[in-house]
Amino acid sequence: MYLIKTPRVIQKLFPTFHWRVDCPMARPTLYLTFDDGPIPQLTPWVLDQLAEYDAKATFFCVGNNVRRYPAVLQQVIDAGHTVGNHTMHHLDGWKTDNVPYFHDVRHCAKQLKTVLFRPPYGRLKPSQVQFLQRHYEIVMWDVLSGDFDPELTADDCYSNVIENARPGSIVVLHDSLKAEEKVREILPRLLAYYSERGYAFHRLTAELVASPSSVSDVQLKTA
Repeated sequence: MYLIKTPRVIQKLFPTFHWRVDCPMARPTLYLTFDDGPIPQLTPWVLDQLAEYDAKATFFCVGNNVRRYPAVLQQVIDAGHTVGNHTMHHLDGWKTDNVPYFHDVRHCAKQLKTVLFRPPYGRLKPSQVQFLQRHYEIVMWDVLSGDFDPELTADDCYSNVIENARPGSIVVLHDSLKAEEKVREILPRLLAYYSERGYAFHRLTAELVASPSSVSDVQLKTA
């Protein structure tokens, strides 16, 4: 069970996680994010699609993929996108003891040199939040496409975004093998849809977000 649109009440309960960007822009803006890569089978294609619309995005990378495919990561960076930490081995914070979890996060951080962090599955224990917020900006999301869900069609995932995203929304997609078929169908459609409506696509940066300090459990599932 997971939520496509993160309700405002949840965002208010965890106000120091980053759900969306309130900074006003000259144009309505979306913040597309891609989790679980980089992989050579999909990430370069995603970069090509973004480039067609002069769109910037943020890639929350699994460190083990970064280690395996450093050239693909470099393509992401060279294209002007930002990267975020998604742990070294895509660990579930609820199912992992603190010390190995922190070690895994730090290992990934050493490779990526970023303070942006998104916990896999959106799951963190309060004690993990207390530690991580001292070192990282914890980025969640406003809208989840559901592209990882085998029970959803590509049209479902497309509708999840266009029916819920608004200016400032942080939107989750995946550059993973699990999501590949759906992403290849919906990403060009999303870029065209929002471009036709005057939207820009910006990357997330540390300067754009504030420091988190929540100590409550959270679970907003993403693969």
